Amino acid sequence: MAGTPRAAAIARAFAFEDIAIAHRELYALYDLAQSMGTTLGVVETMQHIASKLTRVVPFATCALFLADEEGDVLRCRFASGIDSDLLTPLMVPNGDGVTGWVASTRRALVNGRPSADLHAAGSVQTTRLESALVCPLVSVDAVIGTLAVYHTEEGFYNDEHRRLLERVCEQAAAVIRNALVFDQTHQASVTDSLTGLPNTRFMFRHLSRELARSQRLGAEVSLLVLDLNGFKDINDTYGHYAGDRALREVSSVLRALIRPYDICARYAGDEFVIVLAGCGRDEAENKRRELQHGIERIVFEAAPGNAVPMSISAGVAVFPHDGETYEELLATADRRMYQDKSTRRRPVHRQIGSPKLDVLPTPERDVTPARP
Repeated sequence: MAGTPRAAAIARAFAFEDIAIAHRELYALYDLAQSMGTTLGVVETMQHIASKLTRVVPFATCALFLADEEGDVLRCRFASGIDSDLLTPLMVPNGDGVTGWVASTRRALVNGRPSADLHAAGSVQTTRLESALVCPLVSVDAVIGTLAVYHTEEGFYNDEHRRLLERVCEQAAAVIRNALVFDQTHQASVTDSLTGLPNTRFMFRHLSRELARSQRLGAEVSLLVLDLNGFKDINDTYGHYAGDRALREVSSVLRALIRPYDICARYAGDEFVIVLAGCGRDEAENKRRELQHGIERIVFEAAPGNAVPMSISAGVAVFPHDGETYEELLATADRRMYQDKSTRRRPVHRQIGSPKLDVLPTPERDVTPARP
């Protein structure tokens, strides 16, 4: 039968099918490569890659893990699909789990156990994913992370899938590395380099969005303006290095005392602005007192043997009652902050180990003036 016309026709049909598959594969890879070149940040890049990758390698979930600066840990920076919420918080030690093994050996792994990464990261969650295909991302001869696809069927992936994903990773590695640099540059542009808090640029952008959202929903937003008392004295007496340390300590306390979704930004010099979403006047005033008490508990050693009591003055403004624009809210909160400052005694220096402070903290009282 091998020499019959029917057998030849069947052989030609198979050959044409192979050529068609190869063309579809090449087109999908080309389309994926083109989409990579049009993106910027890591998440946006991975959204494009994931949307195109499914035409090349089938998956239920796709995830990107990137190595930290030391290369000791791989952090999940993107996950989409089934049980992606379990993968998103993972930090896998290099060499552990399927992701860590691939990063340390620079070799792809076919049909690894997705649960191994969960266990390596210390998670006790269970996943519906049964098989993983993981490939290293290598750029400038360095492993920057791994790209993984997962399936709910055990043993789903084969060497052909591995070959295709490796080709994708060859193109994706440099693009993802550039996206990472873009994210880092963007983060630096909206972050205060001294305190690590969001800067004024970020704060105004966030506040504009928050006010627009609250206006749509008829919700309240509270704004706190805070000023570090006696900051100039610290700089003049102990130098700017001590002043920088004071700002960092205050920033750390403020950040720890607000909710994860609230924003504390360094506004200017020794001033800070806190945006409290969905927060009315009573709650904002309670938060103001909590923040002031938190700062007063700081034991700041401006110089060896010399402690400086710390305190902040603060004012509150509430949208929409005190204004409908961030300019109006900032002006009102700033005015109330200076009214609060005028009631406070300036802190004095003391020797560490002295039996008591030279001046007691200001007794707590509500000095919020009547609404304008």
